[in-house]
Amino acid sequence: MAEEQQGQERSEQPTAKRLTEARKKGQVARSRELNTLLVMLASAIALWLLSGPAMSGLIALFSEALSPSGDVLRQAELVPTHLMQVMLSALTLIAPFLAITVVAALAGPAVMGGLLFSADAIAFKAEKLDPIKGLGRVFSTKGLIELVKALLKFFLVLGVAVLIYKFMEREVMALITLDVMEGITRSGGMIMIALVLLSATLVLIAAIDVPYQLWSHNKQMRMTKQEVKDESKETDGRPEVKARVRQLQREASQRRMLQDIPDADVVITNPTHYSVALKYDKDGTGAPRVVAKGQDLIALKIRTIAIEHDVAIYEEPPLARALHGTTEIGDEIPGPLFLAVARVLAYVYHLRKSAPTDYIPRPAPVELPSEFAEYH
Repeated sequence: MAEEQQGQERSEQPTAKRLTEARKKGQVARSRELNTLLVMLASAIALWLLSGPAMSGLIALFSEALSPSGDVLRQAELVPTHLMQVMLSALTLIAPFLAITVVAALAGPAVMGGLLFSADAIAFKAEKLDPIKGLGRVFSTKGLIELVKALLKFFLVLGVAVLIYKFMEREVMALITLDVMEGITRSGGMIMIALVLLSATLVLIAAIDVPYQLWSHNKQMRMTKQEVKDESKETDGRPEVKARVRQLQREASQRRMLQDIPDADVVITNPTHYSVALKYDKDGTGAPRVVAKGQDLIALKIRTIAIEHDVAIYEEPPLARALHGTTEIGDEIPGPLFLAVARVLAYVYHLRKSAPTDYIPRPAPVELPSEFAEYH
């Protein structure tokens, strides 16, 4: 079977179950180029937003680090405390910048497939150490595409970086003529501009890579027709399990049906093979409804419950067979049978209102319409 499936074309779209299982294994669409783009853009924006406070803080930090107080110079034991304070100040200074870049680093995976942690993805697998399979991955179509993307990104970024340097060459060379603090301020601005320009070059690569990664992931997840059939069988369950479920559903339906018999107006019987319990809502606008029906043992059970709760039992074999064969529980009776059922209900209601000593003649046998001739 495995060999047959290997020969089949993966022409079917992946099912929800397959995508869910792949996600549990960490197999989702990812774009490194999108991640790189978002991190660089976020870094540029962070530098732009925080450049003023950051430069002021950096100048103060350098002043504090390079010009310690006299007590620190005179007492060597205060040097570690001084260095710790400088490090904490530096950490506080760069914390907002780091926070923005971390959020950007998480935004890429969140957009492409969502954030997830999969133990299967980081689990040790001996096959990953197989050099033959490793070379196969390197020289595969996917590996060649990744190589082309890497070379394209390298030369594109390199070309833009050279252009940026040429454009800023005089300003870069002029940094050596400035004092330290002014040089730091100028270099921060140039770095921000360079990051923005480099990020712009990555937009083109990301615009190509994101649709490709989505297409590649979908292609990898595609299934053969046999895999879809096998999954459908597994999802629907084995035939014996489905049969057992249907049996339990029938039993539950029968229990609910038997609970409704005490509220019925009449039970029309065969008299032994069929029983159909009817209820008519006098205040409603609909026809009488079937609240219970059954054959043989169930028919006997319906009659027994009806007797226990003083529900009228009316023997009319053709009508009982016709109602049993043409209705389901909860259905209204068919229109052509309404007159016959109405005669039965009128007789039952008359019996209930009369005195025990009164004689109420039974209606003549029911004449079913011609379309119900098979039930005569």
